[in-house]
Amino acid sequence: MTAPRRRVVVTGLGAVTPFGVGAAALWRGVREGRSAVTALDRGACDLPCRAAGQVRDFDPCQMLGRVEARRLLPFSQFALASAREAWEHAGLAHDAVDGRRVATVVGNGSGGFPCGPALVDGWRARGWRGMDPLTLVKALPDVAAQQVSIALGLGGPILTCTASCASGTMAIGQATEMIRAGRADVALAGGTEAWLTPYGLSTFAALRALSTRDCPPEEASCPFDRRRDGFVPTEGAAMLVLEEREHAQRRRAPVLAEVAGVASTSDAHNQLAPRPDGTAAARCIALALEDAGVAAAEVDYVNAHGTSTPLNDVAETRALKLALGCHASRVAVSSVKSMLGHALGAAGAIESVVTVMALRDGVIPPTINLREPDPACDLDYVAEGPRAAPLRVALKNSFALGGQNACLVYRRVGG
Repeated sequence: MTAPRRRVVVTGLGAVTPFGVGAAALWRGVREGRSAVTALDRGACDLPCRAAGQVRDFDPCQMLGRVEARRLLPFSQFALASAREAWEHAGLAHDAVDGRRVATVVGNGSGGFPCGPALVDGWRARGWRGMDPLTLVKALPDVAAQQVSIALGLGGPILTCTASCASGTMAIGQATEMIRAGRADVALAGGTEAWLTPYGLSTFAALRALSTRDCPPEEASCPFDRRRDGFVPTEGAAMLVLEEREHAQRRRAPVLAEVAGVASTSDAHNQLAPRPDGTAAARCIALALEDAGVAAAEVDYVNAHGTSTPLNDVAETRALKLALGCHASRVAVSSVKSMLGHALGAAGAIESVVTVMALRDGVIPPTINLREPDPACDLDYVAEGPRAAPLRVALKNSFALGGQNACLVYRRVGG
């Protein structure tokens, strides 16, 4: 007789976003339908984009200590601050837990790559003898996961997920599978990104991927709207504590939601553009629902990838119609990126925090700036503002460059 599959629940949340430090600040901002996008002020005046979601009220020395902060680049600082908050929120800072049974899984799309030119300038000015000896270990993409593991004494499996814009969602999915397989009882999983440097922004500006619309910054991100012309760049991080359900019950931890289903697929189509018919993304959604044992008719809310790019929003709409069939028209769909912009590898983790909070509170965050709907995007995008609704099952989508698709199904636990 096959043993029942180990169930995975969410018991802690942490975030650093343009709304401020903390998951509560993030949820308060999106629940109220406010924009955290402001005028870009990172020394990139020659770029065609003018708006960004910038983390402003984050003092790494205060959050992490001066010595630790100096040893880390911002993407690792954001991850570590978020991880500590999630750890505290889950009550694990006060409960005895075997660190050897705790996994660390962190997604990011760029690591220290956006800081590359500054590091090269230092080498040119001082030569190798004058370089910071920690230059390499600061910039590697896996440093964020390393630092979370070291700081919290987590000796279980450790993994860095790099899947472009799906990295954070992939990380949560991988951590869920580790717990299901019995390789860990607890995991800290999420994503982080700090790429708002002139070099980091220039790479996407050269791709013509960023919004260049002449409008107030807070209106630049408009998913599913006919005026959309590219995404708004954003930085930040979010981490979730995932836990085997019985482990959480034994320590009487508050359970926020269940990670009921995970899936990933590849478009196998194009390095930059999504498969326009949405078939591979639809298969990812269907596989996640199948993994969760959830029918399309049971989905109450979709936290969309919704980047505000011309191709992605249409492809995702088609994918939802294919995967959900006749139920697609009645499901509430919204894009948090309308308020935050796109945090690349951190986006799926930040949006997962929002999805869990939406299930907990029965409030669907809106898609703001949706004033001129694209006829090809004809679902219910919650454009009128936050909507109170009884929620049981929510789907989180992330569809990345190169056709890397990842989906999660979250389920409300309890009454």
